[in-house]
Amino acid sequence: MTAARLLAELSLTWLDVAAFLSFILAWAGYAWFAEWHARSVPSLHSTMDGYRREWMLRMIERDNRMVDVNIMRNLTRSSQFFASTTMLVLGALLALLGYVQQAMDVVSGLPFTVKASQRLLEIKMILMILIFVYAFFKFSWAIRQFGNCSTLVGAAPRAPKENPEQYALQIERIALITSYASTNFNAGLRAYYFALAAMTWFLHPYLMLIATAWVIYILYHREFASQTLKALLVGDSPENTSPQG
Repeated sequence: MTAARLLAELSLTWLDVAAFLSFILAWAGYAWFAEWHARSVPSLHSTMDGYRREWMLRMIERDNRMVDVNIMRNLTRSSQFFASTTMLVLGALLALLGYVQQAMDVVSGLPFTVKASQRLLEIKMILMILIFVYAFFKFSWAIRQFGNCSTLVGAAPRAPKENPEQYALQIERIALITSYASTNFNAGLRAYYFALAAMTWFLHPYLMLIATAWVIYILYHREFASQTLKALLVGDSPENTSPQG
């Protein structure tokens, strides 16, 4: 089967293929670039890793760790909120698959749209479903990791205030898992950003290309050039060494 025949059967144009492949490559490429770039320049995630270690250093000195438990609870609730929201979005998308014709009528009535076949509209919906399935797995894994961190906080011994560094292994272990949980939470949020770009494919492939570039710009700016990062880097900040994983 030739590529042209396959595209015809799927009701895809070369412009749709270019927009889809650019979207996938941009998402995967930015994820790799962000991890690689953070090794040489400060990023929001790597800078916060230093503060996570500082937090665990202070935590292990405390007798009463209710403050630390509440912080973990708030972090877990953020992941739980997005995980439950993702399930609602998935339910709506799956229900929409049964009303493809009605969706086609709505989309075709919008300005600057390219008329698409029912098969192509189904492909676009499946792409959205896959994005939110990915996001759900990331958020649910972050929830479990934050839960593990809560257990480790409860199991951590109280270190003498004059020499808490002797418990460096416990501090590093909790800080690492907290960082991994944050990495998965960020990956889930990133999926939401790219889902917004994918939505524009329903209107026009060119708009999808523009939206994908815009999403990458926003993600880069917030991770490497935001005012929040600049504020975290003011003065002497904790040592930030981003773990891999």
